[in-house]
Amino acid sequence: MTTTAGPPVTRPIAVTNPATGEVADRFAAHDPAEVESRVRAAHEAARRLRVTGYATRASWMRRAADILDADGEEVARGIVIEMGKTIGQARAEIAKSTRTMRFYAEHAEEFLADEPLRAPERVGARRALTKYQPLGAVLAIMPWNYPIWQAMRFAAPALMAGNAGLLKHASNVPRSALYLDSLFTRAGFPPGAFGSLLIGSEAIPSIIADPRIAAVTLTGSEGAGRSVGAAAGRAIKKTVLELGGSDPFLVFPSADVERAATTAVAARMNNNGQSCIAGKRFIVHTDVYAEFAALFAGKIAALSVGDPLGETTDIGPLATLSGRDELAAQVEDALAHGARVLATAAVPADSPGWYYPPTLLENVGPECRLFQEEAFGPVAVLYRAADEQEAVELANGTSFGLSSAVWTGDEEQARRIADALEAGAVFVNGMSVSHPELPFGGVRDSGYGRELGAAGIREFCNLKTVWIG
Repeated sequence: MTTTAGPPVTRPIAVTNPATGEVADRFAAHDPAEVESRVRAAHEAARRLRVTGYATRASWMRRAADILDADGEEVARGIVIEMGKTIGQARAEIAKSTRTMRFYAEHAEEFLADEPLRAPERVGARRALTKYQPLGAVLAIMPWNYPIWQAMRFAAPALMAGNAGLLKHASNVPRSALYLDSLFTRAGFPPGAFGSLLIGSEAIPSIIADPRIAAVTLTGSEGAGRSVGAAAGRAIKKTVLELGGSDPFLVFPSADVERAATTAVAARMNNNGQSCIAGKRFIVHTDVYAEFAALFAGKIAALSVGDPLGETTDIGPLATLSGRDELAAQVEDALAHGARVLATAAVPADSPGWYYPPTLLENVGPECRLFQEEAFGPVAVLYRAADEQEAVELANGTSFGLSSAVWTGDEEQARRIADALEAGAVFVNGMSVSHPELPFGGVRDSGYGRELGAAGIREFCNLKTVWIG
């Protein structure tokens, strides 16, 4: 079958440096013939990987990690030029990716081992078991905010499970997409095991419908999730959706308030504030509100905003001009409805880049866009709660449910709130971070399914029952 990828896309795919607004590179989009070739290669590679042993896959994965380590500085600088995160955070992204690759190389066989039924006679069998088997070629639709890590947290478990991957990356990070296009083949994986598609979003539905595509995973906006989920539903294909978040960060009187405020800055401002699991709504008990607000505001005002390639820069530009304008509109709407600015950090004067000042707001009410919408940039919103019940109600008061954080010195309170929060994860006395060892994902409008951990590698496997009489 030939994949119909829509009409040929003639416009180039550009790399625009967010720090300068200048186009740094252009790439030709893949035409339908090239898309067909890559889908076919992924399908054929999946057949080969299915019968390749774990030891061989693991050796290839470790080799891929070694290559990424060796290329790390060049790849990190490329990330900075593509989407504007600071060079230190780009290096950390590479290191996290290689750690995840090695983690799955070590643990995939254990996570996917056959599970025998302890008492097969209860089902009239001499022996019975369940086993995990790969689905085939999986389409991964990934965002720009972590150009290597977002793709790798799918690629490492998927390949180690014996699946192949096709990456439709965000259009503003084609360099990262093309680097990943060749990485795994360089390491020994069969051609097509992990390939990139330089295509527009209009081509996605027809690729999802192609019978050679077994499943789909997406990290992106709520709107993109609805669109991809609908297309996959029509084709009756498995999906994992990791969508937006408006994560609460709760602080109670028994907490270490100084440490909580320091962590709050990292939780909100990491990756220039462009993270789904960033703390975005800071809900503070009234007894420590003033103390926390003063500490938080002072630390935000002290942030260094500037050239993301600078070694001492804390915050770089936003990745896109439209993203900066959207964030500015959300803040302006809040101010028009009575919100107050508690702190801002200085941005480079007369810079052509897409900078937005790190900002702390309070008095943001339900009538404000920021109260319900995800803010994707360095803007934090502070809320006052009279007690634990009000704090939890505020925390659960959006349609999202990705992650959350709770700061308290009371272990019983921590247990109560962890149970009450409607989120895919709760971090107590810390900030939300994804780890290869732990499953990651959300509920409600933040999506469904899990990445990472044992659960993540099992998402794109057929859990097969085997009954032996």
